[in-house]
Formats: sequence, structure tokens, C-alpha cells
Amino acid sequence: MVASFRCKERTLVIGRRTLVMGILNVTPDSFHDGGRARDPDAALERAAALVAGGADVVDVGGESTRPGAAEVSGAEEIERVVPVIERIASSLDVVVSVDTSKAAVAERALAAGAHIVNDVTALGDPDMADVVRRSGAGLALMHMRGTPRNMQHDPRYDDVVEEVRAFLGARVAFARAAGIAADRVVVDPGIGFGKSFTHNWELLRHLGRLRDLGWPVLVGLSRKTFLGELVGGGGPERRGPPTFAAAVAAVLAGADLLRLHDPAEARPFLAVADRMRYGEASEESAR
Repeated sequence: MVASFRCKERTLVIGRRTLVMGILNVTPDSFHDGGRARDPDAALERAAALVAGGADVVDVGGESTRPGAAEVSGAEEIERVVPVIERIASSLDVVVSVDTSKAAVAERALAAGAHIVNDVTALGDPDMADVVRRSGAGLALMHMRGTPRNMQHDPRYDDVVEEVRAFLGARVAFARAAGIAADRVVVDPGIGFGKSFTHNWELLRHLGRLRDLGWPVLVGLSRKTFLGELVGGGGPERRGPPTFAAAVAAVLAGADLLRLHDPAEARPFLAVADRMRYGEASEESAR
């Protein structure tokens, strides 16, 4: 079924092909590309490369959420992301997302030109829902057990798929009660956020159960540690091939949007997945 994901004045079409959210970290400590694009000029160059590679959204993050990452103040996060978002919004024709859990950061980023708030705490900040509602921004609600500081300390579930599904359903209901329109929301199971390797695979296998909630599903799995076990360990640089394979699996299981570091490299794999899932309509949409 074709649907719309409205993000301020922009609209993304869901259900014709997989949409890609390209990752732009402007932090010194993100697990894969931390420190590479902290300068606004370098960040704009990286954003342009993401768009040229097929990114539908550029997701700008100023605070690492890798396991064990240190917390960053709102002021520092604003200093990192706002100049970058301003440059992208004024230079590129692309939807911009801000990856933040702080309402103050989201408000400044949206004023600078961002269209989406990608919130790993699913409106954990009591002021975030009002910021999103007033701006008309799109909203990504993610499941996370604990915080980045402690989320991987022996995560346990009785039924990870059902518990994540129930949480996301409750947070969507909270967002709707706060006045956020239904077509401005997507949900994210939070692969790697308070989950064991087994939990991650269970969630990927059963994305259809999450999609049955009625909202588009965003999945972030790019170069994550659980994929490294398939190639004998090592750092993120070794996890490209399993990332692209997992991306295909996620699309066929029900993912509508994928958050990726390497859109250009992923696109041929996604073309296969889209042809399987959407048929010839995916080729027409991509033209």
C-alpha cells in the first residue's frame, strides 16, 4: 500500500521503493565515521555524496549513541548540528533529519531547515512532542532498552518482538494524543539498542509484525556489531557485505526506510529487494 510520510512541507512516498536515510555524523566518536565531517564544509561535501549516492534523507547527528557513548550537552550538540543543517538546507534539495533526543536541539535544528526528528528515546524529553507538533516535522520513534551508556548490559526480554511492538504502539499513541498527525510518524525497532545478537535477528525476521501496527518501519542496521560475527569479527570497515545482505533481508521482511552509511554501495542490492517486493513499480519510482 502506498502512503505518505509528511515532514514539514516535504512528503516522502512510502510503498513504491525502499527509501534511504544517509548517515551524517558530526561527532568525534561515532563508531564508524566519527570525526570525518565535523567541519561544516566537510559535512556539506559528505551530504552531497550521500545524495548523489541515492539518499532520500540526510540524517545529521551531533551525539553518538553507540554503546557506552558519553552524553553531550544540548549546547554542544546545537553547536555541532545547526551550522551543518543550515548549510545542507541552503545548498541541497534533500529532506534533512536531525538525530537527537533533546527538544531544545530539535527546535533549533528544525528552525535551521531540518524536516524530521529522529528520536532514539521516542519522545523521552517531555517537551519534544510539542516541538514536533508545532513545526509539523516528521518523527521517527525508536525503541531502546536503557540508555546508550548501559543499554548493552545484559538486555533481556520474554518476547522481544512483542515487547518492542507494544512499546512502539504505545509511543505512537502518545504522539497522536499530543497532536502529531498520523502521517508524520515512522517507527524503528532499534536494532542494536538494548538487544543481544539473537534479539536483533528476531526483530529482523519479524518486521512484518511491527509493520502491522500501521506505520512505516525504519531500520538502522548499517555496519553494526551483530553483523560482524558473520565475517569473523573486526571493525566496521569489514561489515559492508553483511550490511547490504541484511538490508535486502530487512526490505523483504517489511522495512520501508533504511538508515545507511553507504547509499551508493547499497543501491544495487536494494534494487534487487525492491524488484522482489514491489515489482516493476520500484523501477518506475526510481526514475
